Amino acid sequence: MSTQIFVNLPVRDLDKSKAFFAALGHATNPQFTDENAACVVISDTIYVMLLVEPFFQGFTRKAICDARTHTEVILCLSADNRAAVDAMVGKALAAGGTEPMEAKDYGFMYQRSFQDPDGHLWEVVHMDEGAMPAD
Repeated sequence: MSTQIFVNLPVRDLDKSKAFFAALGHATNPQFTDENAACVVISDTIYVMLLVEPFFQGFTRKAICDARTHTEVILCLSADNRAAVDAMVGKALAAGGTEPMEAKDYGFMYQRSFQDPDGHLWEVVHMDEGAMPAD
């Protein structure tokens, strides 16, 4: 079995966050979704658990980072090509996300980023390994 990742993110408004990720084309798994949490299916091995802040707080003794003003992590997803990068970020922006940085084109790698409604940073990247510069 492949290793799976479950990214847990605190959210202020669960319905708003679910709608945002649905607008990006991601379904929720109803088996792990209720009034406190939603399991967003990114792929067969990647899941994002959106947890309302009071519920999230039950899993840690540390303060929850306000992702609108501080950065704790940048989540990065791969895309099949440059058009897919632009499409994903376009969907995020149309759904109410923001684009905190300009696109970066390194020739072999193209990346763009967006912030979700809670300020969590996401990058979408396409890498052409065949075009990578030799060491």
